[in-house]
Amino acid sequence: MFGCLQASTNVLYDPVHNSCVDLDVQKCPLLSEFSDILSYMDRIPVKKAMTEQRPIYRSHIERFWKSAVYDEDNKVISAEVEVKGETKTILVTEELVREVMSFPDEADYPTRFPEKMVKGCMLRLGYRSTLNTGNYLKSKFQKSFKFLIHSILISLSHTKGSYDQMRDYQMNMLTALVLNKKYNFSHIVFYYLVENITSKARVWRYPRFVQMMIDRAYPDIDRHIQNDLLVQAHMSNVSLKNLVQYHPHHPELELVVKNFGLLLDANYADPDPVNHQEWRNEAEKKEAMYIVELKIIQGFKPTMNVWYIKESGRRRRLATPVAEGEGSSSQPKKKQKKKVQTLLIDEPEEDIPADDAEKEQEGQKLWQMLINRKKS
Repeated sequence: MFGCLQASTNVLYDPVHNSCVDLDVQKCPLLSEFSDILSYMDRIPVKKAMTEQRPIYRSHIERFWKSAVYDEDNKVISAEVEVKGETKTILVTEELVREVMSFPDEADYPTRFPEKMVKGCMLRLGYRSTLNTGNYLKSKFQKSFKFLIHSILISLSHTKGSYDQMRDYQMNMLTALVLNKKYNFSHIVFYYLVENITSKARVWRYPRFVQMMIDRAYPDIDRHIQNDLLVQAHMSNVSLKNLVQYHPHHPELELVVKNFGLLLDANYADPDPVNHQEWRNEAEKKEAMYIVELKIIQGFKPTMNVWYIKESGRRRRLATPVAEGEGSSSQPKKKQKKKVQTLLIDEPEEDIPADDAEKEQEGQKLWQMLINRKKS
């Protein structure tokens, strides 16, 4: 048995970042708390990227990131690995990311959706909080959708920490997975691999994905180095217990939203595959909840987030934004109070402008009417 290197105070490595979702009910009995979403999770289009566990080696990851350089002209990352005492080169491209992680996408798939449509989809998922904020807290969704969001955050996010909130591209991912929309997951991962190289402070980003690509390129690479294993904090019964209880100040929603879209039907068709303006098809627009969503979305105001198509934007894939450095949220930086990061406790929300609050309150009243109707 080879020794394992526990990552604790090492700022380069976060054991939760890029960890795995575990769908084995025998190992994680508390998965039964999320039974409404489990059948979908078993056929989720990004299942391999979310669930495939892989031994990760410190020496492999450290050498990769220390040596990695990016060739902008050819859109390729070049890094070094050691194979049987010899220095070898590994070339990482968006296509390699796509192939190794089995992402169901192609190079011309979009990486951005209109923000209004995405937030309409969030409302359809039962989100009931500040509409015009950059990041959405997972505590504001019901338990089953909270599990899906948590799965995206621990396995596909580029950051270390901030597992309580979704950024713009993560909300795009969620929308694509719910509405069966084409989406270039591979480009997002590759973009943030490149960003780590151009950043002033490199970290060991996407260590599991990097190891998977190294293993594909060099299957005979040395795996017998003492105390070389990095331990990841994959989903477990302990983390699921925290997710079930979550936070006393964020109780479960009174009105449970039933599965819809791809969550319910494996053959569900994207309601608006060309313009990406609609989050419901014509039949679904006849449901009572759609009136509530439309009322709330009247107060929509676009944010500055770069992973959305702007209101005046063309229906095309826009240029990749400029890298912002480690921990970037894809948003303009603004001065903030120092906050203590936690795994499952949400951050306070920003204030809502008065005019937006009035419109949102009207929608909340309609939402409460639906709750009361269900109870009576």
